[in-house]
Parts: sequence; C-alpha cells; structure tokens
Amino acid sequence: MKILLTGATGYIGKRLIPVLVNNGHHVVCCVRDENRFSAPESLKENITVIEADLLDENFADKIPPDIDGAYYLVHSMSSSDNYSTLEKQSAVNFRNALNKTKVKQVIYLGGIVNESALSKHLESRKNVEEELKKGNYHFTALRAGIIIGSGSASFEIIRDLVEKLPVMIAPKWLNTKCQPIGITDVLAFLSKSLFNPETYDHVFDIGGTDILTYKDMLSGFAEARNLKRRIITVPVMTPKLSSYWLYFVTSTTYKLAQNLVDSMKVEVICSDNRLNQILNITPLSYREAIEKAFLRIESNEIVSSWKDANISSNFNFKISDFIRVPEFGCYKDIKIRRIQNKTSCINKIWRIGGETGWYYGNWLWEIRGFIDKLAGGVGLRRGRTNPNTIHTGDTLDFWRVLYANREEGRLLLFAEMKLPGEAWLEFKVSGNNLIQTATFRPLGLAGRLYWYAVLPFHGFIFKGMISKLTDSSNR
Repeated sequence: MKILLTGATGYIGKRLIPVLVNNGHHVVCCVRDENRFSAPESLKENITVIEADLLDENFADKIPPDIDGAYYLVHSMSSSDNYSTLEKQSAVNFRNALNKTKVKQVIYLGGIVNESALSKHLESRKNVEEELKKGNYHFTALRAGIIIGSGSASFEIIRDLVEKLPVMIAPKWLNTKCQPIGITDVLAFLSKSLFNPETYDHVFDIGGTDILTYKDMLSGFAEARNLKRRIITVPVMTPKLSSYWLYFVTSTTYKLAQNLVDSMKVEVICSDNRLNQILNITPLSYREAIEKAFLRIESNEIVSSWKDANISSNFNFKISDFIRVPEFGCYKDIKIRRIQNKTSCINKIWRIGGETGWYYGNWLWEIRGFIDKLAGGVGLRRGRTNPNTIHTGDTLDFWRVLYANREEGRLLLFAEMKLPGEAWLEFKVSGNNLIQTATFRPLGLAGRLYWYAVLPFHGFIFKGMISKLTDSSNR
C-alpha cells in the first residue's frame, strides 16, 4: 500500500517510517524542506519524498492521487504566536487535498481532551481533529498525553530537571495528573490502526498503565536513575515564572515552555482503553518506558529528537536558502592547518558539539550559550541527537547542520543563536589541509560592532579549535 506521511522529519514521523516499510508499505514522505530529510539507505527503495507546504494553496497538486492511507503528524505549537490559526488552515488544506485522492483512511495523532476547559494548545489540536474528520475518507484519531522516549521533548525536559536540580522549587501544576505513554507504544498504536476496520471513524485515547502527577513523574525518573531529589511545590509561581523556570533549566524554547505550562494545568487521562483490546497492545509502564529510552541512549540508537525540528529554533527557513555561504558584505575568519591524520580529523569533526564540546575554550562557548539564553535564544543545551552521526537538519548546540558529507570531509553549520546578523561555520578537508571558515553577514551597525567585539575571542578560540582537530591524537 502507498502511505502518505506528513511530519516525516519530526520526532514521531522519523520513527514511524521504518515501521511502515517493514510492514510492506511504500511511504510517501511529505516534507517542507527536502534538504532536512535523510533516510537510511536500507529504506530508500521504499520511500518517495515530496516537498510541499501544508499552508500552500497548491498543496493538493503535490499529492499523488493513488495513495491508500495517510498520517497527519504535523503541528506548529511553538513556531508562531498564531499557531492555532496555522494549524487549522493546514488541516483544511490537507483535507481538501486528500478528498481528490483515493485515500481510504487518515490517522491523526492529537492530544487528550477530556476536560471542558482546555489549554490553547489542546484546543488547537481538537480543532484540527474536527477539520480532518470532515473528509471523504475513514478517519481515526488517536489522542495521547505525555510521550516518553529517547529524544522526546517531555523526556528531555524531565531529564534536564531531575539530573540538574537536587532540590526543585516547583509550581503547583506539578500536582496535575496525566497518563504518560512510551514512544514504542505510540508507534504500535499508529501502525496497527492502519486499515483496521474497527478503528474507522472512531476517536481513541492512548496511554500507558500509570496515572501519575508530574511530580510523580519527576520522582519516578529520579528513582530509575538512582538519584535523590527533593521537590517542593509552591502556589505562588505564575505561569510566566513557570515558563522561565522551564526555559532556563531545560533545553526547551520559551514559546514551547509557555504552551507546555499552559497545558500542564489540564489533566490528560485516558477516558477508556478500548484500543488496547482492539489492537491487542499491552502498554509499558512509566518506569519501563524510561528504562527503554535509556537503553537507546546508552547504545547510541536515538533515531530522532524533538530538537531537530523547527520548533526548537528561532528560525523557520529552508536549508537551500542558506547552503550557499555568501561572500559580499561578509566578515570571514579563515584558518588553514595541515592535517596529521585525515581519518582522525574527520572523526573529530563528526563528534563536535554536545557532550564532546568544541575542543577548545569550552567554558567560553558555555558563556556564549548562557548569554544567548538570556537574550531569548536556544543556548547550548540542545546538544546533538547522536554522538557519532550527523545528518542535514540536525542540531549541534546552537547551530543547525546545513550540509554533512563525511566522505567529502565537509560540514557546514548555520547559527541559530540570537545575533545581529547571520553566521556560518564550515569545516572542509581539502587535500592534506583542513579549512575552517567562520562567516558573518552583519545586519546594520549593530552587526558590525558585534563582529569587532568578538573578534579578539575568535582569534584564539578558532585557532585552538583547528589545532585540536588536526592533531593526530584522539583527544
């Protein structure tokens, strides 16, 4: 069967692709930016990639008419202040496009909405569901709460809080109840619902076996990691303060933190578990989901991370618009150093960022990341998805990967920190030399002043970095 998958570059979409392929389907991956999409070689024969924007009025022209099923896995929760309007329009465009195809079933993953008073985020998800169900096809909606898995936003936020704070002075919404679900169970529900007549034209809640408060989840995570943590809830922390608390302690963006805090005041508990019996799925417990996530992390098998999506960035751009590094009106810092061992050099470049750091002056990089956080930027806390592999579209701390070709020995990064201009950092192996180029295109006088202010630091930071990269030692 031919399956249309929207959100193919997202956290869940990336993980659903191999499941669908292994089930014998051909997956048509619908992405906004083809350059951000990378699939394993073993799956490429069973994948077609189409570049289309759900907000484009001509979206229907991009969709193959012979698709059999479709998944709607996109949302705009933190990419714009008017995300609810964008989400609704995207859903309408998607529905109208699929009405022109022979699609049999559409599956949507939304949020649990069992209370009359909903957050703006959950209300928007419900509106999307209402628009999608108006189509000329069988519609199945799966509603989930907190998703626990390696690289998921919820998991990473919980991990940041527990591992960084021995004592937490937390807002009262930590006493709100929810029903978390493991990512492997989400994928099972999504894949097994496809073309199952018992799921047609129904809405199902999906969740794990435990109903917990957010405080219970933090305590349970600490227990699973053998950490002693004390959590004190206070009634005086406003939503704005709560958002800043999440923003500065964790790797989340401020907009995402705002929406999460807003949603965490609403209980998200499954009203029934009918789908468990229909699909013969026994969900994992919260503790089991955590342990499974860490097995992935420890074996470096993180397939996707929420941080690689646009929502973790201050920018919403197409990689093709920035992959050609400009020359005119730019300042450059170019350093060339002879390579002692080419393989060692490329290995180091491909491990840069995250826990490895930037090889020289890491404390200065951390200060720059902290300043970026104060200015409302992403900071250094996003890290990287996998310690050894890099793909186009990945995040590396406050950089975005524009181009990564290990055989060619070239890595091009674009800065997503708050800057009065635009910045690129490129590593390129040429013959027996490594060429390291920092490019900055200033915006007005502020940009020019910024360049000259940081120039003294560039002098020894970039010099030290290229020296470490070209050194033949494994340090």
